[in-house]
Amino acid sequence: MRIIGSLLRSLEARALLILMVVAGGVWAFVELADEVLAGETQSLDERILLALRNPNDLADPIGPPWIEEICRDITALGGVAVLTLACFAIAGLLWLDGKRLWSGLVVAAMGGGVLMGVVLKSVFDRPRPDLVPHGSQVATNSFPSGHSMMAAVAYLTAAALLCRLYDRKRLKAYLIAWALLLTLAVGFSRVYLGVHWPTDVLGGWTLGAVWALLCWWVAGMLAQTKATDSR
Repeated sequence: MRIIGSLLRSLEARALLILMVVAGGVWAFVELADEVLAGETQSLDERILLALRNPNDLADPIGPPWIEEICRDITALGGVAVLTLACFAIAGLLWLDGKRLWSGLVVAAMGGGVLMGVVLKSVFDRPRPDLVPHGSQVATNSFPSGHSMMAAVAYLTAAALLCRLYDRKRLKAYLIAWALLLTLAVGFSRVYLGVHWPTDVLGGWTLGAVWALLCWWVAGMLAQTKATDSR
């Protein structure tokens, strides 16, 4: 009984900590959105966007042409097509490995993230940057950045789930590091290509990280429930 009581207290403490972090992330996003809607971030957004452009030709991002090409490749890693393929590839792998609950969670995480992004873009209705020419085709509103948010949702959630398959800390650190690197790279590419304001990307990262954390927590709770039921 003592062991069970200790376990329950540990789970409750972990759940409370996660909920506090999630609440903090949501609060940070709400505060950022309020600043964006009030126009308080516009000056900073414009300065950062212009700093990434040749002052003599705003159609030309700083750096050699191959950097712009690399950024186009990287930005595709946060696109609908690539993330949909990655989502079903990971979900299929988990399904074939007998982890059907986690497979469904991956699909639900992606689907929920896409829906959240579409709704929020409609709510905030922020226009795309018109300060510089766009280096990539766009068709939706600007805030929050869908590519940045979905990159965080997809890569961080996948890394969190895969970390549960390994006990070695180095492997877990490796997975998380790559997930963070891909998420940050996609967000930077959106600003570099001039299709998003920096605060769009920041908002997308914040929401995506919160969503990924929630999915990781749900996965842990489901795994714990399944383990308890099998005893």
